[in-house]
Amino acid sequence: MRWGLGAVVLVAAVMLVAFVAGNGGEHPVTDATVVIQYSHFVPDTITVPAGLPVTFTLRNDDPIEHEWIVGPPAVHARHRTGTEPYHDERPTEVTVPAFSTRVTTVTFDAPGEYRYICHLPGHEAYGMVGTVRVAAP
Repeated sequence: MRWGLGAVVLVAAVMLVAFVAGNGGEHPVTDATVVIQYSHFVPDTITVPAGLPVTFTLRNDDPIEHEWIVGPPAVHARHRTGTEPYHDERPTEVTVPAFSTRVTTVTFDAPGEYRYICHLPGHEAYGMVGTVRVAAP
């Protein structure tokens, strides 16, 4: 009986870890952590509710600076040709220095999909992109 209870606890723990790690952004969350590692965002898809503040914790595990810019295509078009070296004035545009963590809170008013991209030279082409899916409340 003792082994049976241990097996149940182990299976439950594995299922919980699999759900958290493999959520894939399917269920709306109001707190999300995005890890930057090897010039990629993990996870690359997050689902959040429309109309509620969402706190993003951006953790850069790389030895170089990155940026996290989220928004519609026009925002990204501006940043692809822009010259802003540092972002700290808008909650949707954050510079994350090497080996550091930044926290920002964003409210998405309308359902839809918004990309988050690092626009430092070559990073977007390398695959440093992700998607915020904003679900209807």
